[in-house]
Amino acid sequence: MQSPLGKLAYLYVGTAAFERDVAYYRDVLGAEVVWAFNAYGAKVAALRVCDGPLLLLADHRPAPSCMPVLAVENLEVTVGELKQRGWKSEGESFGIPNGPCYRFTDPSGNPLALFQDLRPDAMEQAYADTSNPNAIRT
Repeated sequence: MQSPLGKLAYLYVGTAAFERDVAYYRDVLGAEVVWAFNAYGAKVAALRVCDGPLLLLADHRPAPSCMPVLAVENLEVTVGELKQRGWKSEGESFGIPNGPCYRFTDPSGNPLALFQDLRPDAMEQAYADTSNPNAIRT
């Protein structure tokens, strides 16, 4: 059976102290820093802590918090089907480096997001660019 909402791509986690928390995940838990950026007034690092989705540690997310981010095959088709069943987004779609995205909450108020992965390696490629002034080298 195919999953109704694609795959869990990221866990978007808030941090109260970005450098401290990146060091904890990297040095204590042994996570790989896949990429890290300071851009648009926010610091975000992608950490590989296990098999499965990357953990995105973000200083613009409240701490503690965790928002699952799901990658769907076709965002507009998925959104259309969900709306027919009563789903509502929190605002219009917005862009993330990988592609268009919608944020929503479940009935208990838990935040989630859906996106279409049109640019799957966008962040990795930007991080590999040694001249990128927004990259944080850890």
